[in-house]
Amino acid sequence: MPDFDLVMYESEFRRIDEELKKLFQQANAKVVFLVDKNGQLIASAGDTSEMDTTALASLTAGNIAATGGIARLLGEKEFTLLFHEGEKDNIHISLVGSRVILVVIFDQRSSIGLVRLRVKKASEGLQRIFEEIAAKSEQKKQEKTLDDSPFAEITDEDIDNLFR
Repeated sequence: MPDFDLVMYESEFRRIDEELKKLFQQANAKVVFLVDKNGQLIASAGDTSEMDTTALASLTAGNIAATGGIARLLGEKEFTLLFHEGEKDNIHISLVGSRVILVVIFDQRSSIGLVRLRVKKASEGLQRIFEEIAAKSEQKKQEKTLDDSPFAEITDEDIDNLFR
């Protein structure tokens, strides 16, 4: 699907937030993030008080961009899944519909198998939400008329009265 301006209304944000909270619980994660490809944090679930979420979001997007470069060098379109294993924490990074990045941070209380299973299901739900957002955005573009202009309600008479 083509790129689109991410214009999200409260109802869509609530649905995204619900998906992230459900993934957070079902994957037994420490934190779950949703980041756009520009590195902007969209939403999160879990305790983020000890984290620099701005830096994490930016670095995650950079990681995806760098890995995308490697993929192209190898003749791939992109790698849709990244996994980093640490001593205490692990990070699972996946692309959702080539639009946003889903990040799950987890420790030994969970497993990569469980996280992958839960991420797959959550990604399907998130994909549907972002398809709806894209469709709504496209519909708004098609409906764009002069009435959408902030000057639409100003008449010639209003302008004449202003300069009298």
